[in-house]
Amino acid sequence: MKYRKLGKTGFDVSEVSLGTWQVGGRWGEPFNDKTADSIINTAIDRGINFIDTADVYSAGDSEAAVARVVNARPEEVFIATKCGRQISPHVAEGYTPAQLTAYVEESLRNMKRDTIDLIQLHCPPTEVYKRPEIFETFARLKEQGKIRNMGVSVERVEEAMMAMEYPNVATVQIIFNMFRLKPAEAFFARAVEKDCGIIARVPLASGLLTGKMSKETSFGPEDHRNFNRNGEAFDKGETFSGVDFELGLKAVAALKEAFPGQEPLAAHAIRWVLMFPEVSTVIPGASKVEQIESNSRAAELPALSGAQMQRVQEIYEKYLKPQVHNQW
Repeated sequence: MKYRKLGKTGFDVSEVSLGTWQVGGRWGEPFNDKTADSIINTAIDRGINFIDTADVYSAGDSEAAVARVVNARPEEVFIATKCGRQISPHVAEGYTPAQLTAYVEESLRNMKRDTIDLIQLHCPPTEVYKRPEIFETFARLKEQGKIRNMGVSVERVEEAMMAMEYPNVATVQIIFNMFRLKPAEAFFARAVEKDCGIIARVPLASGLLTGKMSKETSFGPEDHRNFNRNGEAFDKGETFSGVDFELGLKAVAALKEAFPGQEPLAAHAIRWVLMFPEVSTVIPGASKVEQIESNSRAAELPALSGAQMQRVQEIYEKYLKPQVHNQW
Protein backbone atom coordinates (compact mmCIF):
# COMPACT_ATOMS: atom_id res chain seq x y z
CA MET A 1 0.00 0.00 0.00
CA LYS A 2 1.12 3.52 -0.80
CA TYR A 3 0.22 6.59 1.23
CA ARG A 4 -0.64 10.20 0.46
CA LYS A 5 -0.91 13.35 2.56
CA LEU A 6 -4.47 14.18 3.65
CA GLY A 7 -4.28 17.94 3.26
CA LYS A 8 -3.68 20.08 6.30
CA THR A 9 -4.49 17.21 8.68
CA GLY A 10 -0.89 16.11 8.17
CA PHE A 11 -2.05 12.47 8.17
CA ASP A 12 -0.38 10.09 5.72
CA VAL A 13 -3.29 7.90 4.63
CA SER A 14 -3.55 4.82 2.46
CA GLU A 15 -4.33 5.50 -1.19
CA VAL A 16 -7.17 2.99 -0.98
CA SER A 17 -9.05 3.25 2.29
CA LEU A 18 -12.40 1.95 3.53
CA GLY A 19 -15.88 3.43 3.49
CA THR A 20 -18.27 1.71 5.89
CA TRP A 21 -21.79 2.55 4.70
CA GLN A 22 -22.46 -1.17 4.10
CA VAL A 23 -19.86 -2.77 6.40
CA GLY A 24 -21.51 -5.43 8.54
CA GLY A 25 -24.49 -5.78 6.23
CA ARG A 26 -25.58 -4.68 2.80
CA TRP A 27 -28.00 -1.80 2.35
CA GLY A 28 -31.22 -2.60 4.16
CA GLU A 29 -29.88 -5.72 5.89
CA PRO A 30 -29.25 -6.01 9.66
CA PHE A 31 -25.82 -5.08 10.98
CA ASN A 32 -23.54 -8.05 11.67
CA ASP A 33 -20.68 -7.43 14.12
CA LYS A 34 -18.79 -10.57 13.11
CA THR A 35 -18.79 -9.57 9.44
CA ALA A 36 -17.81 -6.02 10.32
CA ASP A 37 -14.89 -7.15 12.48
CA SER A 38 -13.61 -9.42 9.72
CA ILE A 39 -13.81 -6.70 7.06
CA ILE A 40 -12.16 -4.02 9.21
CA ASN A 41 -9.37 -6.30 10.43
CA THR A 42 -8.66 -7.41 6.86
CA ALA A 43 -8.50 -3.78 5.76
CA ILE A 44 -5.90 -2.97 8.39
CA ASP A 45 -3.98 -6.14 7.54
CA ARG A 46 -3.83 -4.90 3.93
CA GLY A 47 -2.25 -1.61 5.01
CA ILE A 48 -5.41 0.50 5.08
CA ASN A 49 -5.05 3.14 7.79
CA PHE A 50 -8.02 5.43 7.11
CA ILE A 51 -11.61 4.34 7.74
CA ASP A 52 -14.64 6.50 7.05
CA THR A 53 -17.90 6.00 8.93
CA ALA A 54 -20.90 8.07 10.08
CA ASP A 55 -23.26 8.26 13.01
CA VAL A 56 -26.20 7.28 10.78
CA TYR A 57 -24.60 4.13 9.40
CA SER A 58 -26.63 1.41 11.11
CA ALA A 59 -27.61 3.92 13.83
CA GLY A 60 -24.15 4.13 15.37
CA ASP A 61 -23.28 0.43 15.03
CA SER A 62 -20.77 1.19 12.28
CA GLU A 63 -18.95 3.77 14.40
CA ALA A 64 -18.82 1.35 17.32
CA ALA A 65 -17.54 -1.52 15.19
CA VAL A 66 -14.82 0.54 13.51
CA ALA A 67 -13.55 1.88 16.82
CA ARG A 68 -13.77 -1.48 18.56
CA VAL A 69 -11.40 -3.02 16.02
CA VAL A 70 -9.10 -0.02 15.67
CA ASN A 71 -8.82 0.46 19.44
CA ALA A 72 -7.65 -3.14 19.76
CA ARG A 73 -4.97 -2.92 17.06
CA PRO A 74 -1.41 -1.63 17.55
CA GLU A 75 -1.28 0.16 14.18
CA GLU A 76 -2.13 3.84 13.87
CA VAL A 77 -5.45 3.95 12.02
CA PHE A 78 -7.33 7.20 11.48
CA ILE A 79 -11.10 7.21 11.92
CA ALA A 80 -13.26 9.75 10.15
CA THR A 81 -16.92 10.05 11.00
CA LYS A 82 -19.75 12.38 10.03
CA CYS A 83 -22.64 14.21 11.61
CA GLY A 84 -25.77 16.08 10.63
CA ARG A 85 -27.83 13.52 8.74
CA GLN A 86 -29.79 12.66 11.87
CA ILE A 87 -31.50 16.05 11.59
CA SER A 88 -35.11 15.44 10.59
CA PRO A 89 -36.43 17.03 8.54
CA HIS A 90 -33.01 17.48 6.99
CA VAL A 91 -33.13 21.25 6.54
CA ALA A 92 -30.58 24.01 7.15
CA GLU A 93 -32.51 25.34 10.14
CA GLY A 94 -31.86 22.08 11.97
CA TYR A 95 -28.13 22.69 11.92
CA THR A 96 -27.29 24.49 15.16
CA PRO A 97 -24.08 24.64 17.20
CA ALA A 98 -25.79 22.89 20.12
CA GLN A 99 -27.15 20.07 17.98
CA LEU A 100 -23.88 19.44 16.16
CA THR A 101 -21.95 19.48 19.43
CA ALA A 102 -24.35 16.88 20.79
CA TYR A 103 -23.76 14.67 17.76
CA VAL A 104 -19.98 14.88 18.19
CA GLU A 105 -20.30 13.89 21.84
CA GLU A 106 -22.58 11.00 20.89
CA SER A 107 -20.02 9.76 18.36
CA LEU A 108 -17.32 9.91 21.01
CA ARG A 109 -19.47 7.71 23.23
CA ASN A 110 -20.17 5.30 20.37
CA MET A 111 -16.46 4.95 19.70
CA LYS A 112 -15.32 5.05 23.33
CA ARG A 113 -12.77 7.70 22.44
CA ASP A 114 -11.74 11.07 23.83
CA THR A 115 -11.17 12.69 20.43
CA ILE A 116 -12.20 12.20 16.81
CA ASP A 117 -9.47 12.23 14.14
CA LEU A 118 -11.75 13.81 11.53
CA ILE A 119 -15.38 14.92 11.89
CA GLN A 120 -17.24 15.84 8.71
CA LEU A 121 -20.50 17.62 8.07
CA HIS A 122 -22.59 14.98 6.33
CA CYS A 123 -23.88 16.48 3.08
CA PRO A 124 -25.80 19.37 4.64
CA PRO A 125 -28.12 21.64 2.65
CA THR A 126 -26.27 24.26 0.62
CA GLU A 127 -27.41 27.07 2.92
CA VAL A 128 -25.37 25.63 5.79
CA TYR A 129 -22.13 26.52 3.99
CA LYS A 130 -23.10 30.19 4.27
CA ARG A 131 -23.22 30.12 8.09
CA PRO A 132 -19.87 30.87 9.76
CA GLU A 133 -21.19 29.93 13.21
CA ILE A 134 -21.45 26.30 12.12
CA PHE A 135 -17.77 26.14 11.21
CA GLU A 136 -16.81 28.12 14.32
CA THR A 137 -18.50 25.38 16.35
CA PHE A 138 -15.94 22.88 15.14
CA ALA A 139 -13.09 25.27 15.81
CA ARG A 140 -14.23 25.35 19.45
CA LEU A 141 -14.56 21.57 19.55
CA LYS A 142 -10.96 21.32 18.36
CA GLU A 143 -9.84 23.74 21.08
CA GLN A 144 -11.62 21.50 23.59
CA GLY A 145 -9.76 18.45 22.30
CA LYS A 146 -12.90 16.66 21.15
CA ILE A 147 -11.85 16.65 17.49
CA ARG A 148 -8.48 16.85 15.73
CA ASN A 149 -9.75 18.02 12.35
CA MET A 150 -12.93 19.12 10.61
CA GLY A 151 -14.06 18.41 7.05
CA VAL A 152 -17.15 18.28 4.89
CA SER A 153 -18.85 15.67 2.78
CA VAL A 154 -20.58 17.38 -0.13
CA GLU A 155 -22.98 16.63 -2.92
CA ARG A 156 -21.97 19.44 -5.27
CA VAL A 157 -18.75 21.04 -6.43
CA GLU A 158 -20.12 24.50 -5.58
CA GLU A 159 -20.56 23.36 -1.95
CA ALA A 160 -16.96 22.16 -1.85
CA MET A 161 -15.76 25.52 -3.10
CA MET A 162 -17.78 27.35 -0.47
CA ALA A 163 -16.60 25.08 2.35
CA MET A 164 -12.92 25.50 1.54
CA GLU A 165 -13.14 29.23 2.23
CA TYR A 166 -13.35 28.38 5.96
CA PRO A 167 -9.76 27.97 7.19
CA ASN A 168 -10.55 25.06 9.51
CA VAL A 169 -11.94 22.86 6.71
CA ALA A 170 -9.14 20.34 6.29
CA THR A 171 -10.82 17.85 3.94
CA VAL A 172 -13.57 17.55 1.37
CA GLN A 173 -15.26 14.25 0.65
CA ILE A 174 -16.86 14.20 -2.80
CA ILE A 175 -18.18 11.74 -5.35
CA PHE A 176 -15.50 11.22 -7.98
CA ASN A 177 -15.46 8.35 -10.42
CA MET A 178 -15.56 7.49 -14.13
CA PHE A 179 -19.17 8.72 -14.19
CA ARG A 180 -18.41 12.00 -12.36
CA LEU A 181 -15.53 13.97 -13.86
CA LYS A 182 -16.52 17.50 -12.90
CA PRO A 183 -14.55 17.64 -9.59
CA ALA A 184 -11.30 17.33 -11.57
CA GLU A 185 -11.87 20.75 -13.05
CA ALA A 186 -11.71 23.88 -10.86
CA PHE A 187 -12.28 22.11 -7.53
CA PHE A 188 -9.11 20.02 -7.60
CA ALA A 189 -6.93 23.04 -8.32
CA ARG A 190 -8.58 25.06 -5.56
CA ALA A 191 -8.16 22.22 -3.07
CA VAL A 192 -4.43 22.17 -3.76
CA GLU A 193 -4.25 25.94 -3.18
CA LYS A 194 -6.07 25.52 0.14
CA ASP A 195 -4.06 22.43 1.19
CA CYS A 196 -7.36 20.62 1.50
CA GLY A 197 -7.40 16.83 1.45
CA ILE A 198 -9.67 15.17 -1.11
CA ILE A 199 -11.52 12.00 -0.12
CA ALA A 200 -13.06 10.37 -3.20
CA ARG A 201 -16.21 8.45 -2.37
CA VAL A 202 -18.57 6.22 -4.42
CA PRO A 203 -15.72 5.24 -6.78
CA LEU A 204 -17.73 2.33 -8.17
CA ALA A 205 -21.00 4.25 -8.69
CA SER A 206 -23.01 2.07 -6.28
CA GLY A 207 -21.66 -1.06 -7.96
CA LEU A 208 -22.32 -0.11 -11.59
CA LEU A 209 -18.59 0.24 -12.23
CA THR A 210 -17.91 -3.28 -11.02
CA GLY A 211 -19.14 -4.36 -14.46
CA LYS A 212 -21.15 -7.16 -12.85
CA MET A 213 -24.63 -5.71 -13.27
CA SER A 214 -27.17 -6.19 -16.06
CA LYS A 215 -30.74 -5.17 -16.86
CA GLU A 216 -31.86 -8.22 -14.89
CA THR A 217 -30.02 -7.23 -11.70
CA SER A 218 -32.47 -6.65 -8.85
CA PHE A 219 -32.11 -5.02 -5.44
CA GLY A 220 -33.91 -5.54 -2.14
CA PRO A 221 -36.73 -3.21 -1.09
CA GLU A 222 -34.53 -1.51 1.55
CA ASP A 223 -31.58 -1.05 -0.84
CA HIS A 224 -31.19 2.58 -1.95
CA ARG A 225 -30.41 1.31 -5.45
CA ASN A 226 -34.03 0.23 -5.57
CA PHE A 227 -35.86 3.12 -3.87
CA ASN A 228 -33.68 6.21 -4.41
CA ARG A 229 -32.99 6.27 -8.15
CA ASN A 230 -34.87 9.54 -8.52
CA GLY A 231 -33.87 11.00 -5.16
CA GLU A 232 -36.92 9.84 -3.25
CA ALA A 233 -35.02 9.55 0.06
CA PHE A 234 -31.87 11.67 -0.40
CA ASP A 235 -29.82 13.23 -3.18
CA LYS A 236 -30.15 10.93 -6.18
CA GLY A 237 -26.50 11.56 -6.97
CA GLU A 238 -25.63 9.10 -4.19
CA THR A 239 -27.33 6.28 -6.14
CA PHE A 240 -25.46 5.15 -9.28
CA SER A 241 -23.83 8.62 -9.14
CA GLY A 242 -27.12 10.03 -10.42
CA VAL A 243 -26.85 8.14 -13.72
CA ASP A 244 -29.87 6.38 -15.21
CA PHE A 245 -29.31 2.66 -14.64
CA GLU A 246 -29.69 1.50 -18.24
CA LEU A 247 -27.63 4.40 -19.57
CA GLY A 248 -24.97 3.48 -17.02
CA LEU A 249 -24.93 -0.08 -18.34
CA LYS A 250 -24.23 1.22 -21.85
CA ALA A 251 -21.33 3.32 -20.55
CA VAL A 252 -19.99 0.32 -18.62
CA ALA A 253 -20.05 -1.81 -21.76
CA ALA A 254 -17.92 0.81 -23.51
CA LEU A 255 -15.54 0.99 -20.56
CA LYS A 256 -15.08 -2.78 -20.58
CA GLU A 257 -13.89 -2.53 -24.18
CA ALA A 258 -11.40 0.14 -23.12
CA PHE A 259 -10.04 -2.03 -20.30
CA PRO A 260 -9.82 -5.60 -21.58
CA GLY A 261 -7.90 -8.27 -19.72
CA GLN A 262 -8.04 -10.26 -16.53
CA GLU A 263 -8.50 -7.41 -14.07
CA PRO A 264 -12.14 -6.57 -13.32
CA LEU A 265 -13.49 -3.17 -14.29
CA ALA A 266 -13.76 -2.27 -10.58
CA ALA A 267 -9.98 -2.40 -10.22
CA HIS A 268 -9.46 -0.12 -13.19
CA ALA A 269 -12.13 2.25 -11.88
CA ILE A 270 -10.31 2.61 -8.56
CA ARG A 271 -6.93 2.92 -10.27
CA TRP A 272 -8.41 5.64 -12.50
CA VAL A 273 -9.26 7.72 -9.43
CA LEU A 274 -5.71 7.36 -8.15
CA MET A 275 -4.32 8.71 -11.42
CA PHE A 276 -5.23 12.15 -10.07
CA PRO A 277 -2.47 13.22 -7.64
CA GLU A 278 -4.80 15.74 -6.00
CA VAL A 279 -6.85 12.88 -4.55
CA SER A 280 -5.64 11.96 -1.08
CA THR A 281 -7.53 8.68 -0.78
CA VAL A 282 -10.39 6.74 -2.33
CA ILE A 283 -12.88 5.00 -0.03
CA PRO A 284 -14.72 2.12 -1.71
CA GLY A 285 -17.11 0.26 0.54
CA ALA A 286 -17.14 -3.45 1.22
CA SER A 287 -19.69 -5.94 2.48
CA LYS A 288 -17.33 -8.93 2.36
CA VAL A 289 -13.64 -9.60 2.92
CA GLU A 290 -13.01 -10.47 -0.73
CA GLN A 291 -13.97 -6.94 -1.77
CA ILE A 292 -11.39 -5.45 0.59
CA GLU A 293 -8.70 -7.60 -0.95
CA SER A 294 -9.63 -6.76 -4.55
CA ASN A 295 -10.06 -3.05 -3.83
CA SER A 296 -6.69 -2.73 -2.15
CA ARG A 297 -4.98 -4.59 -5.01
CA ALA A 298 -6.24 -1.93 -7.41
CA ALA A 299 -3.64 0.47 -6.02
CA GLU A 300 -0.93 -1.93 -7.19
CA LEU A 301 -1.99 -1.86 -10.84
CA PRO A 302 0.27 -0.08 -13.34
CA ALA A 303 -0.61 3.49 -14.22
CA LEU A 304 -3.29 3.85 -16.86
CA SER A 305 -2.11 4.96 -20.28
CA GLY A 306 -2.84 8.33 -21.79
CA ALA A 307 -5.05 6.59 -24.35
CA GLN A 308 -7.07 4.90 -21.61
CA MET A 309 -7.54 8.16 -19.72
CA GLN A 310 -8.68 9.82 -22.94
CA ARG A 311 -11.12 7.00 -23.64
CA VAL A 312 -12.75 7.42 -20.22
CA GLN A 313 -13.19 11.12 -21.02
CA GLU A 314 -14.77 10.30 -24.39
CA ILE A 315 -17.19 7.79 -22.89
CA TYR A 316 -18.17 10.28 -20.21
CA GLU A 317 -18.86 12.98 -22.78
CA LYS A 318 -20.84 10.65 -25.04
CA TYR A 319 -23.03 8.93 -22.46
CA LEU A 320 -23.00 10.80 -19.18
CA LYS A 321 -22.00 14.45 -19.30
CA PRO A 322 -25.38 15.82 -20.49
CA GLN A 323 -27.13 14.10 -17.58
CA VAL A 324 -24.77 14.70 -14.66
CA HIS A 325 -22.24 17.45 -15.29
CA ASN A 326 -24.36 20.47 -14.43
CA GLN A 327 -26.25 18.85 -11.54
CA TRP A 328 -23.38 18.13 -9.18
